[in-house]
Amino acid sequence: MATASSIRHSVLDLIGDTPLIALRALIPEGSARILIKAESQNPTGSMKDRMALAMIEAAERDGRLKPGGRVVEYTGGSTGVSLSLVCSVKGYPISIVTSDAFSEEKRNHMAALGAELTIVRSAGGGMDEALTRSMIEAARQITERTGGFWTDQLNNADQLIAYHRMGDEIWRQTGRRVDAFVQSTGTAGSIRGVAERLRSRNPDIQIVAVEPKESPVLSGGKTGVHKIEGIGPGFVAPLWDPSVISEIVPVSTEEAMAMARRLAQVEGLFAGTSTGANLVAALDIARRMGPEATVVTVMCDSGIKYLSTALYKNT
Repeated sequence: MATASSIRHSVLDLIGDTPLIALRALIPEGSARILIKAESQNPTGSMKDRMALAMIEAAERDGRLKPGGRVVEYTGGSTGVSLSLVCSVKGYPISIVTSDAFSEEKRNHMAALGAELTIVRSAGGGMDEALTRSMIEAARQITERTGGFWTDQLNNADQLIAYHRMGDEIWRQTGRRVDAFVQSTGTAGSIRGVAERLRSRNPDIQIVAVEPKESPVLSGGKTGVHKIEGIGPGFVAPLWDPSVISEIVPVSTEEAMAMARRLAQVEGLFAGTSTGANLVAALDIARRMGPEATVVTVMCDSGIKYLSTALYKNT
């Protein structure tokens, strides 16, 4: 029987406080312990629920978003799904710009939550700078036409507080024992926010950023086309702060997909391609740090979002 204390006010109360899971079968002998933050446990199955709620609540507080006002965003999908969830609960209409480069599941999920979608066509189903810029411009035009509030995730620092909270969770859950944190980089909000909070506790924690090998712009390379959804916009994101980063590890789409499939097959954790990229890098860091260390990385979202894509289709 449910008690008053166990009843949640809304689905938004389920965002955050996700578990850390110790990996077993994937970890070679002599490597550090790897703990993965199961962000798939958020309501939409994605860590982006955290940032979506933070951005909307900040805009409500300072008056940028009025009651019943329209929300606008461009997205590879997960942020759009998360914003669509928040807006459905809070009663805001939402216009989302996305692309056929991203999974059909994400587009269908946004539509199911009431979002109005604008689809920008990609070149061969890949993510690159040109596609990101085209989506940004489409969102700008919709904002101008509707007078809506544009969350503008690549420039919106309101999301950082959500990832500060995530850093606090990791610190608490590990019993203050974290030697490295590994995370793939899109808006750069998650790695920056978590890094800021962890480094405030222990400045010696290693912070490792992961980016697509096909588009290694953070490493000083050239922009290119890749298929790791949700990361690597093709240029250095405005929220990127190299001062909190210890190392950048490029991972290819092929490596990331293979690792995501292996994670499902040997650990039973069903995740997307960016999670696979995280684990490729985390395993490398764990081998180098040795068995006394603890490496934390992120299960960014659920593999259910990618069943129709090359990641899991016909595997």
